[in-house]
Amino acid sequence: MPGMITPAFIPACCAPPSPCWPFAEPLAGITLLTTRFDATRLEADDFSRCGIAQPRGVAKRQTEFLAGRLCAREALRQALGIGTVPAVGVDRAPIWPDGAVGSITHGAGWAGAAVASASRWRGLGLDVEALLPPERAARLAGEILTDTEQAALATVDEAARAWRLTLAFSLKEALFKALYPLVRRRFYFEAAQVTQAQDGVASLRLLSDLDAEWQAGTELHGYYAELDGRLLTLIAVPAAPAPRR
Repeated sequence: MPGMITPAFIPACCAPPSPCWPFAEPLAGITLLTTRFDATRLEADDFSRCGIAQPRGVAKRQTEFLAGRLCAREALRQALGIGTVPAVGVDRAPIWPDGAVGSITHGAGWAGAAVASASRWRGLGLDVEALLPPERAARLAGEILTDTEQAALATVDEAARAWRLTLAFSLKEALFKALYPLVRRRFYFEAAQVTQAQDGVASLRLLSDLDAEWQAGTELHGYYAELDGRLLTLIAVPAAPAPRR
């Protein structure tokens, strides 16, 4: 039955999910598991043997989905003793079990999931991105960065701009994943800006009102780390009112 644990089976296309915490600060109660995957090793019966509903799409899409759900299921089991796989909502976002919050990310052969109790954290946003090459970063800057963010990068060299733009992109993706389940509306890169990023800790400020609680001026903290040429970012929203300026 999709969603129920099939003990011990890990398909050849995925490494067993393993604990990972690369961030500069510990965050109590969050379980983060990661895996690597290889779409060329996906077998026809991997989903049924894992007890996970098979999505449509090419082998790459299916394998990254499988890898992310394997991490999510094991993280739920370790964190909360819940042995289910998050379903897929009509908006394509994961549906987490009652009492749980979480986030899934994947890209370029790597996947991860962060899970916590909803009594401690209201929302989690996890994102992984390959570092953008300078040429592509320059093309995307106007879509990802606010005018203030672009001005702050004007004096750094090309490589540093690409790295910091990748960071801003990933942090804003993580922010969307953390807040979308709370505000239930889509918002885009211009809705927030990165105000500080140093030593693995970042601050973001909302520039748009998302709902009555999450309004322009709200500050959030993010965390980032570089792993094998990728940037991993995390936004964690505490189970308390959002901090204000």
